[in-house]
Amino acid sequence: MITKTYSATVYGVDAKVISIEVNIVTGTKMVIVGLPDNAVKESQHRVESVIKHLDRFVPRHRIIVNLAPASIKKEGAAYDLPIALAILHSSEQAHLDNLGSYMIAGELALDGTLRPIRGTLPMALEAKRQGYKGFILPKENSPEAAIVEGLDIIPVQHIQEAIDFLSGQKKIKPLFINPNILFTNPDTKAPPHLDMRDIQGQSHPKRALEIAAAGGHNLLMIGPPGVGKSMLSKRLPTILPPLSLHEALETTKIYSVAGKMGQQPLITQRPFRVPHHTISEVALVGGGSIPQPGEISLAHHGVLSLEELTEFKRSVLEVLRQPLEDQCITVTRTKLSLDFPANFMLIASMNPCPCGYYTHPEKACTCPPTLRKKYLSKISGPLLDRIDIHLQVHPVKFNTKQRADQRESSQTIRTRVINTRQRQCRRFAPYPTLHSNAMIPPSLMQKMCPLTTESQTLLTRAMKKLSLSTRAYDRILKVARTIADLEEHININPTHIAEAIHLRSLDRESWAS
Repeated sequence: MITKTYSATVYGVDAKVISIEVNIVTGTKMVIVGLPDNAVKESQHRVESVIKHLDRFVPRHRIIVNLAPASIKKEGAAYDLPIALAILHSSEQAHLDNLGSYMIAGELALDGTLRPIRGTLPMALEAKRQGYKGFILPKENSPEAAIVEGLDIIPVQHIQEAIDFLSGQKKIKPLFINPNILFTNPDTKAPPHLDMRDIQGQSHPKRALEIAAAGGHNLLMIGPPGVGKSMLSKRLPTILPPLSLHEALETTKIYSVAGKMGQQPLITQRPFRVPHHTISEVALVGGGSIPQPGEISLAHHGVLSLEELTEFKRSVLEVLRQPLEDQCITVTRTKLSLDFPANFMLIASMNPCPCGYYTHPEKACTCPPTLRKKYLSKISGPLLDRIDIHLQVHPVKFNTKQRADQRESSQTIRTRVINTRQRQCRRFAPYPTLHSNAMIPPSLMQKMCPLTTESQTLLTRAMKKLSLSTRAYDRILKVARTIADLEEHININPTHIAEAIHLRSLDRESWAS
């Protein structure tokens, strides 16, 4: 008897339905076909052990397991449970009449216990889209899938529970978690030990961070060691607006595919990723035989922080150029091409020279000009062009330090940022794919960024004097738009343009000279 059940495989951040067909014919061997990897092929040994542990028998015939469509490569152990159930039904050892109504996935231990798998949220979303009644999966993964409304999530801890449920001998209450409940009070989830109030002085860098957070702009900090660059970047998440439900679901899908969800059902905080400077290109953008998301995708709707930027290999930094422009990354292999979302804020920091003290007001730099040029040449012009804000960070003088109660808290700054983002959302209402000023496309620049005559004259003069590229022109205009939004101005005034130009220091000065 041919038995058919259904599971899913994850490609990119989406899932594809896999039909599992089992037929028992004359012979003595189990065969799994349909482009399985080694982990899938090994499932036959786990399935045999589980069936014997249930005091049932493995048919002494040829068992053909077909995973369709055959053109898609299958990997992982998530097919253990549906294969075992299909064999039991096909050999008439269990009457699982509802087997075709549910998507099923789960890795089996040798005693029949279910172990968690990756990518359950995309699988659940695909099951709902395809019209399945429900999704049977390991209990550890059920909270993640339970945020999908309109799909019965059936959590099981042992294969016997799945058998009893599908045969009608046991009722299992479907699990559902209302994702809106997880957003009732997002402010309480901010790390309590990080606050902008901790930073002494540095009013100019704090202002630049607020502008970056309000408009979703990329930012590069240049300064000597010990001036607070790391402190500033670590506190950027504390002033960012909370995730929307749509953003949270997109981010959760990525973390689900990467197997980084843990016990939480939904990602409710903006990601903050800090990869080490020894990271490879593949680890940054994603890859593998079946590509997995890299650090830039794990930072989707959050922040990618690159400390000691010049210590990264140049080839690694250059792969950032396309995702910074397109908010996605395309990973191509011989037989497939996958798109991963990568809409992140880049915040980077670097020293101005190898010794670190070129711009220090008191400590002398020991680097010759040629060495400084070589050091800064690790950051290419096209990459710098894609960073909206270039910020000089200088040491704080002792007599300028303030008491903690005199400094603005992250919550105060965050309130202004949220209000500014809401203003942008109202402006972008006809364009649902736009969420911040940094995402304004060239076709909408004139409409979204109206300039006064004086502002246009100032920007034109700056373009000629600083020899700016067209991309730099757009970046300045977007930053000026954010500054105007912070001050609740409809038009962009000359003061907004002047501040935006001032925030691109590498366009104004030659650091290596």
